[in-house]
Amino acid sequence: MVDGLVACWRAYARLHERQTFNEIGNSIVINALARASDYAKCRESRFASRLLGVVAAASPVLLAGCVSTSVGPSRTLVQNAASADATYSGVKILPLTNALAESRSAAPADGDFLATFGAVPPIGSQVGVGDSLEVTIWEAPPAALFGSATIDTRSLTTVQTSRPNALPEVVVGPSGTISIPFAGQIRAAGRTLRQIEQDIVASLRGRAHLPQAIVRIARNETANVTVLGDVKEPQRVPLTPRGERLLDAIARAGGTSQPLDRMTIELTRGNVTQRMAARDIVREPGQNIILQRDDVVTAVFQPYTFTVLGAAGKNEEVRFEGVGLTLSQALGRIGGFQDDRADPGGVFLFRWEPPVVAGADTSRYPTNSDGNVPVIYQVNMKEPQTYFAAQKFQMRDGDVVYVANSKLADLQRFVNILASSIIPLATVRNTVR
Repeated sequence: MVDGLVACWRAYARLHERQTFNEIGNSIVINALARASDYAKCRESRFASRLLGVVAAASPVLLAGCVSTSVGPSRTLVQNAASADATYSGVKILPLTNALAESRSAAPADGDFLATFGAVPPIGSQVGVGDSLEVTIWEAPPAALFGSATIDTRSLTTVQTSRPNALPEVVVGPSGTISIPFAGQIRAAGRTLRQIEQDIVASLRGRAHLPQAIVRIARNETANVTVLGDVKEPQRVPLTPRGERLLDAIARAGGTSQPLDRMTIELTRGNVTQRMAARDIVREPGQNIILQRDDVVTAVFQPYTFTVLGAAGKNEEVRFEGVGLTLSQALGRIGGFQDDRADPGGVFLFRWEPPVVAGADTSRYPTNSDGNVPVIYQVNMKEPQTYFAAQKFQMRDGDVVYVANSKLADLQRFVNILASSIIPLATVRNTVR
């Protein structure tokens, strides 16, 4: 009886691997089984002969059950993906080894702020439209326009000296100019404070006695950066001549809401956006670049995701941090494998890789819009050395982890399908008797 059942299972398994259940109808289930090489052994068993009769009677239920319980390709189907006659031929399959894991762990970081945005000078001293300026003017005695102060020397004499004349705050208007008494309209937008001071003095020369001027920014409304994301106080941070850097702006926003070494910093300047792990910015001071006007700094916690499918502890999209996540950590986050379903030798990671990294010829392998080739990393968790390699292999954004079903699980499901069909028929038969 057992031999007959095993033979029937082998016939079913071969049909299942060839995906013929989706093509055959209720009336040809027995003929399909007959074409299998194990059909003769299946028929030799008396129990198997009765079983085939039940299968023929219950073929609609079996057919529906076989289709509805499909949970993904088996390990064999995935391994055959690279064969020439495969449905999706030309897939690069790489067994996960210690050497391969080390090469992937040494992959370059996602971003390089210094190389992309470069080192720039501070621009906080440059005036823009909407800024409020504080202008102070001195005039040497005897003052002709702005007056002077008299100092008592307590020796029956007095001395005249200059005194500062602070003007009310002036706002740089839409025309980009400010109005100064006796000097007229002074161009301010796009100029430094020193240039504005020189223009004021030049306009007053000949009217005031040896005039001097000092200009400072009272309220900075244009030279700002925006700090958003997982920070305690999202805000606009003004830039000063000191030259605020990336981490300065984050500190002004109250710091990150999550530990800094687990954060990813995203910088947008114009139409260019790039990400770097905050840990790398701290470790490499050159990446802590000087910010520019209208930069957008976004602190993000767990910006990357991978998807897990199959006989894993849970099937879902899993978020992870920019500091990096190894394959072993990823498997831990999904709760490992289902003991009653998973095939430890059939763990696969699907990823698009550059041809140079994958060692693939683009003339043989298909490519996506970015010129990358499909790669399947096979992870055999039955081998002890794989656990060391998984501790080095780095996950990437968009990875898909698939855990295949074991053959025993497929057999159990097949038996359950038979049982769900045999028991109702047997019950009806006993009732009729």
